[in-house]
Amino acid sequence: MCTGNICRSPVAEIMTRHLLVGRLGGIAASRIAVSSAGVRAVVDEMMHPDTRDELSPWGLDGLIAGRFRAQQLRSGMVREADLVLGASPRHRKAVVEREPAGLRSTFSLREFATLSDAVDERDLPVGDPVVRVRRLLELARGKRGLVQIDRADAEIPDPIGGTQGDHRRAVHLVTDAVHRIVERIAPA
Repeated sequence: MCTGNICRSPVAEIMTRHLLVGRLGGIAASRIAVSSAGVRAVVDEMMHPDTRDELSPWGLDGLIAGRFRAQQLRSGMVREADLVLGASPRHRKAVVEREPAGLRSTFSLREFATLSDAVDERDLPVGDPVVRVRRLLELARGKRGLVQIDRADAEIPDPIGGTQGDHRRAVHLVTDAVHRIVERIAPA
């Protein structure tokens, strides 16, 4: 989740789904629901073209990103989700203010990637990826406050109004975090 749901969070959604399908295959990956939304979404808008262009190295800029439409974050989405990831700590705060039940399941994307990195692989179950992601969430939650995370490292700056380089940096930060998380959910 991000602010407008047209740059950072669509990249996280599309890249997560892409990597999960690549690691697990389509049927197993479809068991893990992945979606994105914005705390102040530009509802029904397509992904920002500068961000979409940054997905071209993976071949995700056309068909997949072209079908994307922004949606507003709703409290019910938070209540139903096992895990909610925001582009920044401010997004985490916005989720918890909107839906206090999200406190235990909401992180910034890069914060969760760092906490996931700190989880011992031996503590994660082998097999069912849904069980594995739920256990990863539980163990990462237990690392909160124990693993040092610099606030700047938890932030993915909003590229809106910026240069193509700003969009490239945001996509790089998102894809780095998503790769790290997917590696824990579905190791190569």
